[in-house]
Amino acid sequence: MIEYEKDAIVHPYVTRYIRGELFERDEFLRSLESYAEENNIPIVPRETASLLSVLSHMMKPVNVLEIGCAIGYSSILISRGLSLGGQITTVEYSPEMAAAARENIKRAGLSDTIAVVEADAKDYIKELNGVYDFIFLDGPKAHYVYMLDDCVRLLRKGGILVSDNVLYKGMTADDRLVIRRKITIVRRLRKFISALVKREDLKTSIIPIGDGVTVSVKL
Repeated sequence: MIEYEKDAIVHPYVTRYIRGELFERDEFLRSLESYAEENNIPIVPRETASLLSVLSHMMKPVNVLEIGCAIGYSSILISRGLSLGGQITTVEYSPEMAAAARENIKRAGLSDTIAVVEADAKDYIKELNGVYDFIFLDGPKAHYVYMLDDCVRLLRKGGILVSDNVLYKGMTADDRLVIRRKITIVRRLRKFISALVKREDLKTSIIPIGDGVTVSVKL
């Protein structure tokens, strides 16, 4: 029988193979991966990190917006592909995580490149008026649907919006997996995905890696 876990969105042996083949060459990022694992801090898994890195290096963005910072892992990862002089604004609700991110960003020598904003993202982005080449949505999943319009508004034509955790351990795709206390989050994620793929100003792909990722380009 093929091994399968109900919380996995792909067969675990596939995930193990992918993660085994993907080696993070950046020593500082590897240290953050180890720290996150030891302290049970959620960061993007290796296969999602690889996708973010590829997209960043392909686009060479100048302005990046990240929603959900945690310890700063993904913003540091994305920064490796920035154009010269590029900037990242990352928004984090938790004071503890924001402080940890600032410290890690400082240790990485990126304090002039990555700005950590401590705020409720769904309110903060309503006040933003910049234009971004790349937006990474990785904050509270129940709020994605409320931030979609602003994310698209802030994204330049040809810009990329990446949204993480959209399949949410498979629950978004199958009612049989839904945990009662997660019903609201699942319903909102389904609403978000539906709205995302129906937008005429976006072209979107749903990718079953990590916890589910959507990649959208603004037309």
